[in-house]
Amino acid sequence: MAAMPDQGRRGSPYNIEMVSGGTLFAGVALTVSGPLSILLGITGVTRDTVFSSPRYAYRFDLTTWGWIHLVVGVALFLIGLGVLLGKSWARAAGIVVAAISVITQFMFIPYYPVWSVIVMAFDLLIVWGLSRSFHPAAVGGR
Repeated sequence: MAAMPDQGRRGSPYNIEMVSGGTLFAGVALTVSGPLSILLGITGVTRDTVFSSPRYAYRFDLTTWGWIHLVVGVALFLIGLGVLLGKSWARAAGIVVAAISVITQFMFIPYYPVWSVIVMAFDLLIVWGLSRSFHPAAVGGR
């Protein structure tokens, strides 16, 4: 047989390194957690009376809480897409934004306790998944 030139993936525009393991879980979790926070934010912005307003040290107007959740949700979703595409900046940003989400959910506990605790656990799993697979020297500055 004649030698065939190597036309493998080197010239392909689709040469994207696949993510796996904890990074894959975290990327999917970010893209799920983001829309959930967006929906919570939309509810807070459009319907102030949905959540009770207890006497609480971290008490904000519910519209303010809605905007906070909306902004955090959009950031979570966009960073989740970056993680799934294998971008190293997205892993670092995912750790930061998921940690911010944990803090905002903690402060939101009196308004919607069960939801907040579940999302906090989800966000902590995201931080764990991203931090355990985060090796900046190994990715070559992508």
